[in-house]
Amino acid sequence: MGKLIVWLLAAGKMGKLLTTSATMLISIVAYSWIYGWRYAVGFVSLIFVHEMGHYAAARQRGLEVGLPAFIPFVGAWVALKDMPHDVETEAYIGFAGPLAGTAAAMICYYFARNNDSSLMLALAYSGCMVNLINLIPISPLDGGRITAIISPKVWLAGVPLLAALFFYHPSPMLILLAVLAYPQLKEAIWGDPAKPDDYYIVPRETRINYGVLYLGLVAFLAMMSYSIHDMLAGVG
Repeated sequence: MGKLIVWLLAAGKMGKLLTTSATMLISIVAYSWIYGWRYAVGFVSLIFVHEMGHYAAARQRGLEVGLPAFIPFVGAWVALKDMPHDVETEAYIGFAGPLAGTAAAMICYYFARNNDSSLMLALAYSGCMVNLINLIPISPLDGGRITAIISPKVWLAGVPLLAALFFYHPSPMLILLAVLAYPQLKEAIWGDPAKPDDYYIVPRETRINYGVLYLGLVAFLAMMSYSIHDMLAGVG
């Protein structure tokens, strides 16, 4: 009986790994039709690193979490089976993804500059932009998860940013994001009775630390995105 349980657990983990691998492969194939397979592999790898940042942070905080699953032209996500018990844990997990993704983009940037590679430069730009957009302060984006530690009302500031992004670059993905954000915006205004009363109670110093780190990462990604975009224009 014990061996059967161990086998079932191993089979379950293997199934999750196969799901992640299969959805990654589907995404690579889909992106390669438009951008070529080299860029597709690099781009999906950048998203994978981002999601594994969330995964590692959730595991570090003792939460049960699934491996990443991918949808082409939408992105990827990790499913939290145990929800955070406080806003600091939510912000910690939310911050880990963009931080890991930014590190991966900077590795691409390093290789681009040292090997004069336009492919790696394009990947560095994409990595910076993906993580920067993810930091828009509106839930369910990572920026919403992070800024919740300051106040859920910060999510209201993300609405004009999301609208401006849509008018600059219309995308069905942004419409989907707006639909998903609507219930979170209601929570920002009226609160969420399902969450414990002390969910948002954290020391002031913790709020400040997360706020400074958040703004610093936003500023860094914005600066790098602008700089790399100019480099790519020079290459073209």
